[in-house]
Amino acid sequence: MSPPGTLYPWRCPHGCPQHPREMPPPPPPHVPALVPRVPQRRGMPTGGGLLCGASGLALLLATTATHFWLQRRTPGGTASLGLWHVCLGGHCQPQPGTPALWEATRVLMVLSVVTAAAGLALGLSVVASAARRVRARVAGITLLLAGLLALLGLAVYTAGTLSLLGPARATWRFSWSYILGWVAVVLIGSAGLFHLCAAAKDPSPESSEVVGA
Repeated sequence: MSPPGTLYPWRCPHGCPQHPREMPPPPPPHVPALVPRVPQRRGMPTGGGLLCGASGLALLLATTATHFWLQRRTPGGTASLGLWHVCLGGHCQPQPGTPALWEATRVLMVLSVVTAAAGLALGLSVVASAARRVRARVAGITLLLAGLLALLGLAVYTAGTLSLLGPARATWRFSWSYILGWVAVVLIGSAGLFHLCAAAKDPSPESSEVVGA
């Protein structure tokens, strides 16, 4: 033990500092480095869904409005048949009578156009909405429903045409309006899947189903 009155009541094992009253400052507290949060990129699924949805809607409109579902060559020119008109040599007139299966095709195609437009509008609202995940999921389901309606319409038209024309179907062929309908089904269905993928991959907290929770 050191005698009383000394500065150090114990012996320093490795020597004492020359100025014992000047103690070294304590080390600064450890502050964890702030890592900037990198926003998640969700432009790929949503952008692909909007592109496919807009293209599919345009093709659905063209398919439903044009009159080149069926076509054949006649001595008086080219005859074409659509959902609403029958044309011969460039002169078109409304169909005098429409079979029930073709009437069902009309209804299904119109419903498909309306549903696809609603799904595309919901997809466009995803960017400005707080609940992005909910809107993207609803848009995807709506677009898939539109594709299903168009698929049913084309299937009904195909079955009805083959049944109604009978032996005369050998002189008719499905034309570009009918083909565009199938392309539209693929695009609308792809748009719905893109939106569902975007909803599943969006981890942002403001996209939760319970807004304001």
